[in-house]
Amino acid sequence: MKYYFVLGTNTALSVAEISQVFSGADWNLLAADFLVGEFKDSIDANKEMRRLGGVIKIGRIVTTIKSGNDRKLLENIAEIADRRLADSSGGKFNFGFSSYGKRYFNKKDYGLKLKKYFQEQEISSRFVVSREATLSSVVVAQNKLLTRGVEIILAGDGDEILIGETLAVQPFKDLSLRDYGRPARDDRSGMLPPKLAQVMVNLSGNIDSGSVLIDPFCGSGTVLTEALLMGYKKIFGSDVSAFAIDASQKNLSWVKEMYKINDVDYKLFVKKAEQLSKFIKPESIDAIVTEPYLGPQRGKIEFNAVVRELESLYGSAISEFYKILKPGRRVVMVWPLYYGERPISPSHEGFEIISVVPVELKNSQFIRISQRNTIVYGRPGQKVYREIVVLEKK
Repeated sequence: MKYYFVLGTNTALSVAEISQVFSGADWNLLAADFLVGEFKDSIDANKEMRRLGGVIKIGRIVTTIKSGNDRKLLENIAEIADRRLADSSGGKFNFGFSSYGKRYFNKKDYGLKLKKYFQEQEISSRFVVSREATLSSVVVAQNKLLTRGVEIILAGDGDEILIGETLAVQPFKDLSLRDYGRPARDDRSGMLPPKLAQVMVNLSGNIDSGSVLIDPFCGSGTVLTEALLMGYKKIFGSDVSAFAIDASQKNLSWVKEMYKINDVDYKLFVKKAEQLSKFIKPESIDAIVTEPYLGPQRGKIEFNAVVRELESLYGSAISEFYKILKPGRRVVMVWPLYYGERPISPSHEGFEIISVVPVELKNSQFIRISQRNTIVYGRPGQKVYREIVVLEKK
């Protein structure tokens, strides 16, 4: 079965995350924002969407046809609409189109013809349109295209056209609530976005019921809360700041109550990351996911002094990571990348920086990874970017 994933703004990061969650699939990256995977079995799109931070939509490829046959294209569109109409919850049937890739599709013409098709059957329908080539997840959700309608996807791949239907979209309301609605926030020190925290947790490897995760620079607990929601049952968090630990406690309690989570064991410590092995058992941790202190974000920055400080801090922490992490397991962490300056290079003896982008996609024109197999995350114009580093214990 073929499924498509509409990707976030950082193609490499989204692709890396998806490939870690769905190992064994065959991938085809048709555009910077459109990945197709071929799977042996069906997937639960709604379930997977809740844990994929770098994905905007998930859908199923229904059929593939040769380009240039508009009659066949319209027949397939009508078949998808008819089936979704039969499964809808009643009332007016809403439908819309999104297209991906360089190929042009006359979506307005297809929409008007589909609306006429419904009128001939005396079915009330509404054609949902957008000024953009694609409907946003907000438009799809608010117009009930998942429950009382359909979003039809058209994508070009050489001389073929892929036709699909969207099954799930990013839970934007939930993500916004967990970002801006949590009880403890610290805007001044900077906070990891929940979506990026999800990506980083997924890059650490597959989760099972006995896995143990730690964030040794936990701050207000974004990694911890997202890991909890993604299925981790044993979670440790530590930070040198008592204020941060108190914030993590509040946010974890809030998420547990809001999502009715009971079967989780978490512990928080006011400790330095450079002292992890003094309170964590050797080789007892399955995943370390963290964003350490990234250095000053405002004002004039003495780059050389900051680099020396961060390389010392990170190197000492990574040395402790080695002691508590199980062999073959991963550290996923952020290293700051100052615009126009050389990357920092902390010592990471005992670890290898690994690439988490599928080998078959590494040379894609849409993928950007650094020479040391890391992925840079951020918006143009930022002073400090995030370099996502995946370390695997040798």
